[in-house]
Amino acid sequence: MKRRLDTVQIRNVTRNFGPTAVLRGVSAELVAGELTLLEGANGCGKTTLLRIVGTLLRPTAGTVAYSPIGADTMAVRAELGWLSHELLGYSDLSARQNVELAASLQALDPGAAWGRAVARFDMASFADRPARACSRGQRQRIALARALVSEPSLLLLDEPSAGLDRAGVARLREVVKEEVLAGAVVVVVSHEPELFAGIDVPVVTRLALERGRIARPAD
Repeated sequence: MKRRLDTVQIRNVTRNFGPTAVLRGVSAELVAGELTLLEGANGCGKTTLLRIVGTLLRPTAGTVAYSPIGADTMAVRAELGWLSHELLGYSDLSARQNVELAASLQALDPGAAWGRAVARFDMASFADRPARACSRGQRQRIALARALVSEPSLLLLDEPSAGLDRAGVARLREVVKEEVLAGAVVVVVSHEPELFAGIDVPVVTRLALERGRIARPAD
C-alpha cells in the first residue's frame, strides 16, 4: 500500500484547557521515513500534542498541516494508526475478531489482516481468547495490531511498550523499524528514552517537551 503522507508541520500550536495552558507555541516537523521520539515528564503536554496531531483535539491557536493531504480531517484519519493509553479494543471479542473487525471497518480483507498481525505480533497462542481474558501485554499486542491494520502513513504510539515483556519490546522495536523504513511518519511517546537506542533507521529525532514547550532536541 502506498504511503500518502510526506510531512506533518506543527506551527506555533497552543492548547488551553480553561485557564491552564498545556501547550505553549509548539513548532516541529514530522517527516516520513523518520522516527520521532517525544519525551518529557508527566503533564508536560505529550499526549495532548499527540491528540492534536491525530485530529482528536483542536489546538487553541496555531496550525497542523499534513502534506500533501491538506486539511481534510477524514482524509488524514484514513492514513492514521493510533495507539493510546486506552487500548480501544472490544473486551468480549477475541484477538482475531478485534483485528478482523478493524480491517472490515476499513474495507480491508479481514483474513489477510489477521495473517499479517499474527505473524508480526506472535498472537497465535491467544488468537481465540476474549481480550478481557488476555494479559496486559497480550492486549497491548492486540492494540498494536489494530493500529497497524491499514498500513498507516501516520503512526502515533503513546507508551507502546506498556505491559510488554522483553520479547514483546524486541518485537515492537522491529515493527517500528519496519514502519519507518516503509515510509511512515512515526511518532512515539515514551518514558523510556533507552527503548529505541541503536534502532537501525536513517533518522531518529528526539523532541523534549518541558512545561508545554519544545525545550531542546533531546540528547
